[in-house]
Amino acid sequence: MKIRQKRLMFIVAGVLGVGVAAWLVLNALKKNVSLYFTPTQVMNKEAPQGRSFRIGGLVEAGSLQREKDGLSVKFIITDTVKSMPVIYKGILPDLFKEGKGVVAQGKMEADGVMHADEVLAKHDENYMPPEAKDALQRAQVAMSGVAAASAITVVK
Repeated sequence: MKIRQKRLMFIVAGVLGVGVAAWLVLNALKKNVSLYFTPTQVMNKEAPQGRSFRIGGLVEAGSLQREKDGLSVKFIITDTVKSMPVIYKGILPDLFKEGKGVVAQGKMEADGVMHADEVLAKHDENYMPPEAKDALQRAQVAMSGVAAASAITVVK
């Protein structure tokens, strides 16, 4: 082999090696990405089916139900427009309370209930994930728009 051919083979092998490494990294990231959705988006079928994702909002007041085993809980997450039931088996964070912000990660099952693998509560009164804050603000704007539209039709 000439030096030129050896150099070309070395470059081709290097490009192939980098390509395989990039494919492996992207494939691993694709499997581990957990997207964030609100209950409204989940009910509108925007969330992935059969894959893990995160849902965030507020724990609806009066919705927390503890099972007899001491670890299983059922509660409802709401974004003030739509609500969604969640089932979780494990130890809840100390700051988990009704009416407070929460993010649950898990899969949506065929029964329309999210089976969470992990539940996160906000860590103080001033913090809320940006996605959750934006979703709550959009939901409030949508609700005020609906209220204004119904008031207009009542006046007519």
